Amino acid sequence: MSNALAREFHFGSLLRFAFPTIVMMIFTSLYTIIDGIFVSRFVGTDALSAVNIVFPVINIVYAVAIMLATGGSAVIARRMGEGDMRTAKENFSFIVLVGVLAGFLISVLGLIFLDPLVHLLGANEKLVQLCKEYLAILLIFTPASVLQLLFQSFFVTAGRPGTGLTLTVLAGVTNAVLDFILIVPLGMGIQGAALATAAGYLIPAVYGVVFFLVRKEGLRFAKPVLDWRMLWQSCGNGSSEMVTNLSTGVVTFLFNLAMMQLLGEDGVAAITIVMYSQFLLTAMYLGFSIGVAPVISFNYGSENFPHLRRIYKICIGSITVSSVLVFLLAIGLASPVVSVFSPKGTVVYEIAIHGFLLFSINYLFAGMNIFASSFFTALSNGKISAFLSFLRTGVFIVLGMLLLPRMLGVNGVWLAVPFAEFFSVLLSVFCLWRGRKAYNYGR
Repeated sequence: MSNALAREFHFGSLLRFAFPTIVMMIFTSLYTIIDGIFVSRFVGTDALSAVNIVFPVINIVYAVAIMLATGGSAVIARRMGEGDMRTAKENFSFIVLVGVLAGFLISVLGLIFLDPLVHLLGANEKLVQLCKEYLAILLIFTPASVLQLLFQSFFVTAGRPGTGLTLTVLAGVTNAVLDFILIVPLGMGIQGAALATAAGYLIPAVYGVVFFLVRKEGLRFAKPVLDWRMLWQSCGNGSSEMVTNLSTGVVTFLFNLAMMQLLGEDGVAAITIVMYSQFLLTAMYLGFSIGVAPVISFNYGSENFPHLRRIYKICIGSITVSSVLVFLLAIGLASPVVSVFSPKGTVVYEIAIHGFLLFSINYLFAGMNIFASSFFTALSNGKISAFLSFLRTGVFIVLGMLLLPRMLGVNGVWLAVPFAEFFSVLLSVFCLWRGRKAYNYGR
C-alpha cells in the first residue's frame, strides 16, 4: 500500500491514480440525481421540490462523514509516510467507530424530531407529507451513508482507489435499477426513491467493513485506540469539508425560501434541477482533489518536497484547463440536462433553462476553490482550509443571496453562486501563492 503512494507521479500516472476517485464521486452524486429524475418524471415536480427541501439534513450527514474522511485520511496518510503503520491502523479504526456512532445519533434525533424538522426546513402543507416519507427512510440508513462516504476516502488512502470505484459504480447501478422497479411498476412513489438510495449506501458500506476486517496487510482494522487529540486534529483538518457541506445545506435552504416566495413550487423544482447539475460537475473536482490528497499528504509527511512541487504544478495546470472545459460543457448540455427532469414547454423547464445558463458561470472558478481547500487539508492545515470553505460556501453565497435578488430579482438568485465563486477564487489563489514557501510546494 505504501508503494502505491510513494512512487514517482507524473501527469498521466497522477491522473490515472485520481481517476477512479473522480468517477466514484460522480457516481455518488448520481444517487440524488437519479432519484430526482425518477421522482420528477413519475411522481411529480412537487415530490422533486420535497426532495430538495429535506436535502439540508442530508448535508449534515455528509458534513460529518466527509469531515472525518478527508481530515482523517490526511492524518493517516501522513502517519504512513512517516512509517508508523501501527498508529495509522489504530487511528483509522477509531475514526470509523466515531463515524458510525455519529450516524446513529443523527438518525435517532432526526426521527424523533421529524415533524418539526420538515416544517422548519420550509415545507408548506402541500409538501410536508412527501418530505417526511422521503427523509424518514434516509435517516434510518444514516450509519450506512456515513460508512460509504468514509470508505470512499479510505480506499484511496489504502492504495485501492479502483475498489472504491467498482463499489460506487455497483451502488449507482443498483440505485438506478431499484428506482425504476420501486417507483414505476410497484408505484411506491417518493418512498421507493428513498429505499433505492439507501440500497446504494449499503453496498460500499458492507463491503468496506468486510474488506478492512479480513485484509492481511496495509491499512486495515485494528483495535481502536481512543486518541482524542488525533480525532480533534482530524476534525480540524476536515473542518473545511464539513463547513462546505453545512453551508451547502444553509444555501439550499435559502434558495428554497427565495424561490418559494418568487416563483412557488415550480421555482423550487427548477433550482433543484440546476443544483443537481452542480453536484455532478463539481464532483469531478471533488474526486480529483480527494484522489490526489493522500499523495500530497504522503510526500509532505516523508519530506519529498521536489516531488510535492511537481504534483502541485500538475494539479494547478489540470484544474485551470478543466475549468474552461467544464464551463463549455455545462453551456452545451443545458437543454438536454434540464429536459431529462422536465419536458420542454413546461413552466419548470423554462425557469430552469434560463437559470442554468447564468448559474454555469460558477464552473470557471469552482474547481480552483475546491482544490485549494482540499490541498491545505492534505497539508494538515485545517485552519486555512476551513477559512477558505467558510468564506466560499457561507459568507460570499449568503451575501450574494441577500444582495443580488433585491437588485436583480430571480436572476440574482441564479447569480449568487457565481458571485461567491469569483470572490473565493481570488482568495484561494492568494493563499496558495502565500503558502508556497512555508510548505515547500513552490518557489
